Amino acid sequence: MSDDAPLTTSKNAQVRQDSAEDLIGIESADLIGRTVTINRPRAELYAYWRDFEQLPTFMDNVERIDCLSKTRSHWVVKAPAGAMVEWDAEIIEESDGELIAWRSAEGADVPNSGRVEFRDAGDRGTIVTATIAYDPPAGTLGKLIAKLFQREPAIQARRDLRRFKQLMETGEIATAAWTMAQLDEEKA
Repeated sequence: MSDDAPLTTSKNAQVRQDSAEDLIGIESADLIGRTVTINRPRAELYAYWRDFEQLPTFMDNVERIDCLSKTRSHWVVKAPAGAMVEWDAEIIEESDGELIAWRSAEGADVPNSGRVEFRDAGDRGTIVTATIAYDPPAGTLGKLIAKLFQREPAIQARRDLRRFKQLMETGEIATAAWTMAQLDEEKA
């Protein structure tokens, strides 16, 4: 019998580690997975995500993404303590409307790889699953520092998918921050 549960949910730590190593090619890589159901058609969600230059609209730590070609992109991402990390990424597998998989190029500040899958959820819309393997700079200490600054990929993946859902379902991302208009109104 085949198990279709995400590898990130395996109770076997070795299975999770082997999966991370397979994705990124690094023995010490961490593997995370997050899923959200979005009440929009699969093709629409895929098309928005596939336009990488739009990803910073909902990915909080992503400063910018420059498309170098149809399959290569350059990422600039905020790191703890105001630092920036950069890498080039290449799409290694793609299925229109269903899957985008990538791997960072050699020499990346944060070696990473992963996949985003889009599956129909019937009347509920689309199930979007992001699976990411990454090798945190400075190992466990780097991961701890990233968590303290809320920049750790597991935290960010959950928040980014939530913002993606809000953006796709409502056209905007809810925020507690005040706009300039609200501040002016409060002062009046």
